Amino acid sequence: MPRWLQFGIFFTVVLAILGALHVYLWARLVRATVLPPPWKQVATGGLIALALAVPLAGITSRFAPPIVGRLAAWPAYIWLGLAFIAFLLLVASDMLRLIVAAATRLTSEAPPSDPVRRTAMARVAAGAVAAAATVVGALAVRGALAPVAVREVSVALPQLPAAREGTTIVQLTDLHIGPTIGRAWLEEIVRRTNALHPDVVAITGDLVDGDVEALRDAVSPLGDLRAKYGVYFVTGNHEYFSDADAWLAELGRLRVRVLRNERTSIGDDDASSFDLCGIDDWTAARYPGHGADLPKALAGRDTRRASVLLAHQPKAVHQAALMGVDLQISGHTHGGQIWPFGYLVKLQQPYLAGLSRAGDTQIYVSRGTGYWGPPMRLGAPAEITRITLRRGPGAATA
Repeated sequence: MPRWLQFGIFFTVVLAILGALHVYLWARLVRATVLPPPWKQVATGGLIALALAVPLAGITSRFAPPIVGRLAAWPAYIWLGLAFIAFLLLVASDMLRLIVAAATRLTSEAPPSDPVRRTAMARVAAGAVAAAATVVGALAVRGALAPVAVREVSVALPQLPAAREGTTIVQLTDLHIGPTIGRAWLEEIVRRTNALHPDVVAITGDLVDGDVEALRDAVSPLGDLRAKYGVYFVTGNHEYFSDADAWLAELGRLRVRVLRNERTSIGDDDASSFDLCGIDDWTAARYPGHGADLPKALAGRDTRRASVLLAHQPKAVHQAALMGVDLQISGHTHGGQIWPFGYLVKLQQPYLAGLSRAGDTQIYVSRGTGYWGPPMRLGAPAEITRITLRRGPGAATA
């Protein structure tokens, strides 16, 4: 499918969702509160402007100079997060109101309709939701902008060679370099990653939200990453919104090795090594020349060797388990990013965050190093993950 058509479909879906969200906010915050003129017109116009600001910020960040894109993106994406939080609070308020109304009808005779009281209650609810959304939104922005923590994970692999006991893999994932995440932030992530003295650095997709020409300078600090056995990358779904082939070439220039349905040996010689495999993103088959192919990555592999798979989306673990992979390292979910969005993510992915098991295959899912869209994290802190491989019967701790 042509890239322009992919973008057109995505843009249409985004507009439909944004439109429905803002119509609901208008109905509950403006119409139901019966604001007097001119406040009703001001509030309606403001919601329309805020709704349009989000897609306009997306367009501006791709086609305007970077400084213009950043200036447009920050307020628009913060509003998007606030709107989502307000939506959830309003839905909760409506559900509570319906439960109270139903209980009242069951226990007593329904009171006569009182428009004045109904309007007063709507205004109280709207004011409470607006205040709560502002507080929660501020906490979520603080969570997204806080220093990224290092998360220590220990994984036992039965077939790990004795010489590789204690091998460390530092995982970076879902950095989403783009309109609100730039070079200075990435420089700090690279500095902290290097300070961990990793044996391997694994970047498991969704590195960028934008084209190479716009983000080349912002991404260039990746060239300073240092690891004993190299820096590796697999594509995420967002690379395919931003000309994946151009980004793969750029990563090669930065000395980052892209694993595309292939494997490499990690260690000093075959007898003391394990296999590191990587596959394209689960959705990559929509794009010419791309597509996840785990059988290809594992073809001819010595099954007596320990294997670690880099796959952006956790759902790849089902096939990995059938094919005897020991450990899969993934991202994509952001741990939900803004609670309670994680419950929706779990409808689409088998694992949300942390260390889990699918049959004999262990899987670690990072909550992500950056964030996507709203610069907010609530109940799902970002992480730089240091995975230490141990010899053992497959017990795993995090």
